[in-house]
Amino acid sequence: METTEKIIVENDDEIEVNYRGIKAMPFIIGNETFEKLGAIGTLANLQVYLTTVFNMTRINATMLLNVFNGTTNFATLIGAYLCDTYFGRYKTLGFGSFASFLGLLVIALTAAFKNLHPPHCGLEDTRCVGPTPWQMTFLLTGFGLMVLGAGAIRPCNLAFGADQFNPNTESGKRGIDSFFNWYFFTLTFAQMVSVTLVVYVQSDVSWPIGLAIPTIFMLISCFLFFMGTKIYVIVKPEGSPLTSIAQVVAVAIKKRRLKSPRHPSLSLFNYTPLKSINSKLPHTEQFRFLDKAAIATSGDGIRPDGSVANPWRLCGMQQVEEVKCVIRVIPIWAATILYHVGEKQQYIVFQAMQSDRHVGTTNFQIPPATYNIFAMLTLTIWVPIYDRIVVPFLRRLTGKQGGITILQRIGIGIFLTIIESLVAGFVEVKRRDMAISRPMEGIHGNRGAVSSMSALWLVPQLSLGGLAEAFCAIGQVEFFYKQFPENMRSIAGSFFFLGMAVANYVNGFLISIVHRSTEGSSTGNWLPEDLNKGRLDYFYYLVAALCVLNFCYFLVCAKWYRYKGAEGSVVDVEMESKN
Repeated sequence: METTEKIIVENDDEIEVNYRGIKAMPFIIGNETFEKLGAIGTLANLQVYLTTVFNMTRINATMLLNVFNGTTNFATLIGAYLCDTYFGRYKTLGFGSFASFLGLLVIALTAAFKNLHPPHCGLEDTRCVGPTPWQMTFLLTGFGLMVLGAGAIRPCNLAFGADQFNPNTESGKRGIDSFFNWYFFTLTFAQMVSVTLVVYVQSDVSWPIGLAIPTIFMLISCFLFFMGTKIYVIVKPEGSPLTSIAQVVAVAIKKRRLKSPRHPSLSLFNYTPLKSINSKLPHTEQFRFLDKAAIATSGDGIRPDGSVANPWRLCGMQQVEEVKCVIRVIPIWAATILYHVGEKQQYIVFQAMQSDRHVGTTNFQIPPATYNIFAMLTLTIWVPIYDRIVVPFLRRLTGKQGGITILQRIGIGIFLTIIESLVAGFVEVKRRDMAISRPMEGIHGNRGAVSSMSALWLVPQLSLGGLAEAFCAIGQVEFFYKQFPENMRSIAGSFFFLGMAVANYVNGFLISIVHRSTEGSSTGNWLPEDLNKGRLDYFYYLVAALCVLNFCYFLVCAKWYRYKGAEGSVVDVEMESKN
């Protein structure tokens, strides 16, 4: 999977570039794997850490983590802009890796030193001392460094990995497709290690040691990344593609009163820079109001070589079509927001804490955050089966390279969130009923009795979540990567995390609204500190209803969507109905 091709690099020189492909993957995937071992090893158990070590209420801890996760994912858009405009992917990834290491180090210190966290709150204590402003400031400093690190790493790592393959050869294209699947596979395996071994050390051995381990993993991640420097294909930044979008919109508004040409593909200004890395796109009929940005007038000023003197007065048809690609993606992206709300169940750790977590008849209890491994295990098992068995089988039936279209894959994942939320509601009813009728001996402080229902009843909903992620999350990454113009790959990578960011804020808003509106209702607070006194099942049914509406919205958007590179109205619709 190694090819050599001339590309433009700094100083406009042409040099031979060797696409190392698979040979560069151990360093790139190794960096991301250990980064996830570090980040997930800390983040997976933060709900427990904040409620048991920092003595925060469940509502406050959940709200804080939603804001943190939302800000972390939103930062990827800023990271993508800085990457494409100023620093390039290599420097941005290097900075992000180091910032994440510092963030994990700061959080580990909050557990190691007693004056950096509140005094311990025992099971018999009815009132616990919360963190001081200084302690919260120090903790949030660590969160802030992790936001910087994730904002730099997440939008660039997939695009940087794809840069190592030659997109103009069949082997390179196959390498990119396989890279997406195996990328998620290795990351999920790393996450499984984090939520089992690391979480066990944190919960049952020592928080200082348990938080020091992810910090060491992150340090290894930094070393792995820089070790591969000599074999990487490092593409220099070409300026922000957001400027190109702004130019098309601004010029289209200025020329809104001009009459659209009858034959746009023949009449519109169509200069393409020689150094452009973007694919040549045919004219499309959607969003024709943007075509006016490419209507040449006498005062626009065109240079002898065919380029425009002022790109804020005239844009090329290719530039306009690239902007259309971005606009077409937005409705699909919006549908993925509620997918994340349905797939990431916020209260799963608290449900496990108030369930029987014993393994058989032994005294060993599985840490609450470790139950997330069942979602990851499902994804880890399904991805290689899908990549090696299901896709080739479907490819023979449909003739499509991926077996099914990308949007069909996303749609399956969105549909599974409906089933997942319904199953979660049914299981919560069983857990709550058994907690009231047959509670176990012992309580979790002032947070209620422990249900005699085995926490393994949470596995079906977690497995459905993992299956939904295998379809929808991987499908989203591939969709954004392939449907964005080539010079916007970092922006494309950030779109996935931007959807997660909005979902985090929506989740926090939804939890806050439900908590406040049901607090004095006849049915009682749905989300109290003691889940046995609440109606978490109602909350899951509410999420299921939202997911149903979201799935219907997605079907409409998928039917309307047009593939990048499809001409006019003669296109294949992604979400085909099956008769």
